[in-house]
Amino acid sequence: MKLKPDFKSIKFKTFMYFVLFAGFLMLLLWTLQVLFLNNFYGIMKSNQTQTVAQELQESFRENDETDFMEDVNDLSRSYDLDIFVVYYTGGTPMLVYTPTGEGVKQSYVKSIHSMYSDIIESGGEDAQISPGTISKKIFAYGTVLNPEDSGVDFENASVLYIFSPLRPVTSTVRIMITILIYVSIISLILACLMSFYLSGRITRPIRKITASAERLAHGEYGIVFKGGHYTEINNLADTLTDASIKLEKSDLLQKDLIANVSHDLRTPLTMIRSYAEMIRDISGDNPVKRDEHLQVIIDESHRLNDLVDDLLAVSRLQSGKMTIEPTEFSITEAVRSIVSTYRVLEVEEGFVFNVDCPADYIVRGDEEKLKQVISNLVTNAMKFCGEDRQVNISVLRKGRSVRVSVEDHGPGIAQEDLEHIWERYYRASSNTVRTKEGSGLGLSIVKEILTLHKADFGVDSTLGQGSVFWFEVELVRTDTIKQEDR
Repeated sequence: MKLKPDFKSIKFKTFMYFVLFAGFLMLLLWTLQVLFLNNFYGIMKSNQTQTVAQELQESFRENDETDFMEDVNDLSRSYDLDIFVVYYTGGTPMLVYTPTGEGVKQSYVKSIHSMYSDIIESGGEDAQISPGTISKKIFAYGTVLNPEDSGVDFENASVLYIFSPLRPVTSTVRIMITILIYVSIISLILACLMSFYLSGRITRPIRKITASAERLAHGEYGIVFKGGHYTEINNLADTLTDASIKLEKSDLLQKDLIANVSHDLRTPLTMIRSYAEMIRDISGDNPVKRDEHLQVIIDESHRLNDLVDDLLAVSRLQSGKMTIEPTEFSITEAVRSIVSTYRVLEVEEGFVFNVDCPADYIVRGDEEKLKQVISNLVTNAMKFCGEDRQVNISVLRKGRSVRVSVEDHGPGIAQEDLEHIWERYYRASSNTVRTKEGSGLGLSIVKEILTLHKADFGVDSTLGQGSVFWFEVELVRTDTIKQEDR
């Protein structure tokens, strides 16, 4: 199969941009060196001649005649100029000096007399004759060396005349064109090679990232994206690598969630079916046994319903559909009301609930959701309360916040498990989390609600001594607890 070139690819466009830029530079060089060379040459000669005239004026004023003539000789040779110094007495030229010691060239006599009258008309300053007045190949310039002594009538003037030959540049242009042809060919070849190398260097890591992204799109998570030699591409690779790792983690959590939910659903469903069959086949006519079996079915139905409710709550929290409605309420009263619902277990199952609330703290938050947080933490503490079956709840002021803590004296949590304990269905290394009844979502719900409140929360635990789960909410004010509530 014959592959067609991709004219929209970054590599092709980068290659073409480099080639076009090199071509533009070549075109600019040709334009400046060939088309405008004659104009540049004439302008440069004019500026050069005027600069030499200014230097000689300064030398005439500052040096004696010998040094002045040496400067004339040096500048004439250095710049390839015909320089004449004419001394006038009573307006008549008495002496003409040239660097070569020769008399005034006949071709310049007419120009000298013309410039002489032009200088007088211009006020004794300077005169310039453009090429064409004398010859198309000569630029003529004249100026007075001692205008302060001569006056405009040139009674005792010393006048400097400079004739600059404009050498033909046609042969030079031809030589430059030949050189530019070779230079252009070599430059374009080098530009193409450099463009091909740079375009490949830029696009190679992008192609690798694209290939890795295709693998990621097909479900291959945990891919490490490799960058290149440029900061932006490295940043892109790091971002995609981070996304790949998070997708892998999310995929593992999803699989773990499905496995654990399936396990939790299977247990109550199996119990419901088994006891329903027992009622049908065995205890249907035995009121005592039938009531026991029905109670098991009812309990397992409640457990199944709680599991579904927790799953829905986590789903709504993490999808962002659940919002909080902050109000001012007494966190002290909230804690006492929740603990009161557990007091019956002190008689039935021997639990001990200790509450430490030295004041009535008014906080700001969603009362119902924070009550759910407290209830989940108390329930969690009851599962791991240890042999003393004590659960300690404290509500204490901490700066501008109120900290609610729930403590148990159970087996504790290993340090490596603390940061994961808030995850759904996380299995701690002690293997105690999943052996207790519950949906396995209680702490995950706590985390999501407290995150919505932007509240600080955490857990402190020591193996063999127990754990303390805590969170902090914004304090509005502190009231005094009524005597009857103490």
